[in-house]
Formats: sequence, structure tokens, C-alpha cells
Amino acid sequence: MFSMNKLLLASVLGSLCRLAGQDLTGIWEAELTVEDRLVPFRMQFERQDGNLRVAVLDGEQRLWSSSAKFEAGRLAVRWDFYDANLEAEFAAGRLRGVYRRQGRGGKIERGFTAQPWRSHAATGEAAPNIAGAWRIEVESQSRSRVMKGLFRQSGNEVSGTVQRIDGDFGTLEGRWSGNLLRLSHFDLIRATLIEIRMIAPGKLEGVLDGRQKFTAIPLSEAQAAGLQAPPDPSRYTGVKNPAEAFRFAFKDLDGKTVSLEDPRFRGKAVIVSLTGTWCPNCHDEAPFLKTLHQRWGAKGLEIVSVFFEYTGEPERDHEQIRIFMRRHGIDWTVLYAGIIEDGAVERAFPQLSGFGAFPTTIFLARDHRVASVHAGFAGPANREEHEALKKELEDLTLRLVENR
Repeated sequence: MFSMNKLLLASVLGSLCRLAGQDLTGIWEAELTVEDRLVPFRMQFERQDGNLRVAVLDGEQRLWSSSAKFEAGRLAVRWDFYDANLEAEFAAGRLRGVYRRQGRGGKIERGFTAQPWRSHAATGEAAPNIAGAWRIEVESQSRSRVMKGLFRQSGNEVSGTVQRIDGDFGTLEGRWSGNLLRLSHFDLIRATLIEIRMIAPGKLEGVLDGRQKFTAIPLSEAQAAGLQAPPDPSRYTGVKNPAEAFRFAFKDLDGKTVSLEDPRFRGKAVIVSLTGTWCPNCHDEAPFLKTLHQRWGAKGLEIVSVFFEYTGEPERDHEQIRIFMRRHGIDWTVLYAGIIEDGAVERAFPQLSGFGAFPTTIFLARDHRVASVHAGFAGPANREEHEALKKELEDLTLRLVENR
């Protein structure tokens, strides 16, 4: 969790700058309006070499802007890697405006407000304690979904994350007010609000994003009772015929068709990542793939990232993919599969069975038979599983490279 002393210092310095009429420097408390909900998050404004830059705070991560300008009381910020923009006006000590980004069905707009960060005094009331691991079961019309909640708590302040099949929710933060805990997260794509109440010792109920009801009990109790566990990412997606070599053919960003049967892949272990520039967990996975490529690329490992994008317009989608490549230093094979829509992955990869998460990463032996398929990616907000997953996949990659 970000140091409160650092937050206080940044806020004080920012306030002095604003009083002097200089800029917005410091930590700000912000909110997005999502339907009928207000989703709180924090931002940081700073000057670097005389230029303004802006970050959305995601736990210890900072999602820094591609460009930012504050002139005549008007703020304009862009995050090009998500094709997102923030426009706001500064008046009476507050920022008010609109956050816009490309969505799956077109442009998404959210109301935005922000004010300088201030410390929140402890209420003095004893807050329920939910530190630890929880089994979360979400109700739905068709079936229940089981996820894992991982929380830390100090007084009435809570942070943590929720792990589902496609990865973690990012860092959730919030505080108890009486018997109501509000946890929120914003990472430029997902604006999440979770409301939780403790209805009995060791039993929670709540609402996710204003519509999905859930209950939760400690994970240890759920395991002892033999309740359904959260899905195993290494078993969630499979292949219909494991004896069959994996196949695909898509165009690269220059329009050339690339196939696994091409000479460059012959006799090599291959990692195939089904990904998208719009996917936060895919951004979390990319640096790890880069580590694998740097370590074993010269020893018989190829990586292929296959992108499914929002618009289906090749020129626009290709540009977003190139931005993603620059952001993560990608120098392996990148292919474009077209628009992400229901059934798109199943049509593009008919050998897969049970697809359900971005990213999904397919590990191929040197004969191109599928050795393993991993759904989702546990990011740094879930530090323990993040490190364990990287070790597991590093060991798997080494075995494939060494043809063991």
C-alpha cells in the first residue's frame, strides 16, 4: 500500500503549488460516475523536465499518461495504450470533466471529478476484520461463479484483490464505515466498486458493481467443508485432441500470413498468447513473456501474441497493437485476429475447448503439441500467486525448450 507519509507530503507540496497558481502537482482523490455508482480512485500529478504528467494509482503501480496539458484552467490527458482521454476544468479547487475510452461497442464516457487528497481521520469505531483469504461465490441466473478474495487490513482501512479466472481485479482499496466496507479500483479500463457487509462472524455478503450479489466465507472453512474451489487456471481451457499438433494462420501487421508451419517455428517450443490491448491482465502478462523470450529465445523458444481487438478496423487496431508493443518492448511475432466478439476465439482456434479468459496462453512442445494451456494471469496485485505463477510457467518453459 502506498505510504501515507508520502501521500501527505505530496498533498502538502501540491497544495502549496496550487496556492501559488502553478499547477496541479500532488495526489488527488478522484471519482468516476459509472451508471448510478461513484467509483473512487487516486491520481498523481507531477512535473518532469517541465512537462506535466498524470498517473492513475493502482496499488504500487502508476499508470502514467502518454501526454498531459494544463492551460487556462483546462486539463487534457491521454493514455494512448488504452486509447483513452480525460478532459476536465479546474474551478473552486476541483476538477470536473469526462473520461473517454474506446470500448467493445464504441466510445465509453464517464463523468469525472477530483479534489486534492486529504487524510481521513479514523472513526474510533471497531471495524470488522476480513484480513485473509475468502471464498467468494457470485450469484447469477445461469450458474454461480467462485472466486478468491485476498485482503489486508489496518484499523478500518482495507486493501487487497479478487482473483478470478482471467486474473486479478487489480488493487482494491477502501475503508469500513460502520458495518459497510466499500472497496474500489480503477485502472483506466475497469472501474470496480465492491460493497461488503459482515452478516455473521466469518460470513460476508455484498454486491459487485451494483448488480452481482455474492456471499463469502473464509477459504480455509470452505476447503474443510469440501465446497467447490475457484477454478484452476491450468485446467480451465484444454484442447479437443491433445495428440494433434496445434495450428493457426493469421496476418501480421504488414499483412503477411503467418502459420505455425512456417520455417521459423519448425522444431521449436512455442508460447501462443491470446491477448488484447484493451486487457489489463494482458498488460500484466507481457513483461513476463518478455523475460521468457530474453532468457530462452536464442535456445529454441518462439513467442506469438495473437491480438483480438475492439473495433475490427485493421488500421486503428494495428496502431493500438504497435503502441502495446512499444510499451512492453515486444520483439517477437505479433499477429492480428480481428475483432473480439462472442465466438471469435472459438472460430479462430477450433482446437481449443472451454475458452473463457484473456489472456489465455498456450504452451507448445517442439512438435507443436499442446503441453499446457493457462487461462488468465495473476498480476502484481496478487503478489503471492503472481510470483508462484511465474515460477510455474518458467519451469514449464524450460522443460519445453530442453525437450523434456
